[in-house]
Amino acid sequence: MHYGIAKLMSLFAIVLVTGLLLMLGLLILWSPGRLQPLLNHDGEPIVNSISERVFVEINGVRQGMFIQSANLANPVILFLHGGPGMPTFFLNETYPTGIEQDFTVVWWEQRGAGLSYNSNIPPETMTVDQLVDDAIDVADYLRERFQKDKIILLGHSWGSFLGIQVAQRAPDRFIAYVGMAQIADQLKSEIEARAYLLEAYRALGDTKMVRRLEDAPASLADGLSENWIHLRDEAMHKLGVGTTHSMRSVIAGLFIPSWQSPAYTLGEKLKIWRGKAWSRKYLWPKVIRTNLAEKVTKLEIPVYFLIGRYDYTTSQSLSRDYFTKLEAPLKGLYTFQNSAHSPLFEEPQLARKILVEDVSLTKVTLAD
Repeated sequence: MHYGIAKLMSLFAIVLVTGLLLMLGLLILWSPGRLQPLLNHDGEPIVNSISERVFVEINGVRQGMFIQSANLANPVILFLHGGPGMPTFFLNETYPTGIEQDFTVVWWEQRGAGLSYNSNIPPETMTVDQLVDDAIDVADYLRERFQKDKIILLGHSWGSFLGIQVAQRAPDRFIAYVGMAQIADQLKSEIEARAYLLEAYRALGDTKMVRRLEDAPASLADGLSENWIHLRDEAMHKLGVGTTHSMRSVIAGLFIPSWQSPAYTLGEKLKIWRGKAWSRKYLWPKVIRTNLAEKVTKLEIPVYFLIGRYDYTTSQSLSRDYFTKLEAPLKGLYTFQNSAHSPLFEEPQLARKILVEDVSLTKVTLAD
């Protein structure tokens, strides 16, 4: 009998090791760390196109970015990802936007995030002011490289918190600022989201989730509890009000696709998740303590907000109120009826139309 148990355990160990080796093999196969060239309808590389990984030293730190463009004569967009510390390029692989057909798109991975994560980065440099300086220097690198007097700045979620401050500090570098899922006052947004989730789960009769939310307080007086921070993403995504309206799980929608992306090496994929945790530790408290509607009240360049109807990661109502109060020479507000937190990835045709016809030409539009 003991011999049979030992044999069974040995067999189990062999199966486990074999499975782990197969998984490692798949991860290595999925991780060449290369971008494919942009192709025309005949499957040939597009003339005068670009699709590459780039590393540049920015303020003493080696920082990475992906650059794609079907035509280098097109306007340049500098995309500021969310998080803090959560790169977005692999989302463009899962939810292709096609904006590289209309623009030279630069998916910069910020100090401490993804390609730009390094355990030797001095923690004292992980500040909003430093990342604003980094973004301005990246913009200058792009302006010089692509011979553009000005470029477009697009910030998503945390990237919008960063981006609107970049636009305020260095308006001479930019044609316009685009805030997707624009942060206004994130502490109030979290409180609003929790109230919505409690009401929604009560209506669904999900008593287990209601109890978990009741044990995860968030308030102006006491801030955000650890329980809320750990529960929010799960609760939002189950209702379709998280990253995208169709995404029901962070694991299936973000974690697994990040490991499947061919754009990163295996080591860089580890950096994505190490960098997210590391960056959030330093930057998230600042986001929660800042009311942007009071800090940035005026921009000297056109400003456009892209808002998803189902977004509760950043409050729609607070974004709208901020838009109304924000002073700018031109303003455009757009509501995406089938989107949550990521309109560009969820409704790319509409987003591209806005970017091409309004933003790049700096036209004003108020659309519902």
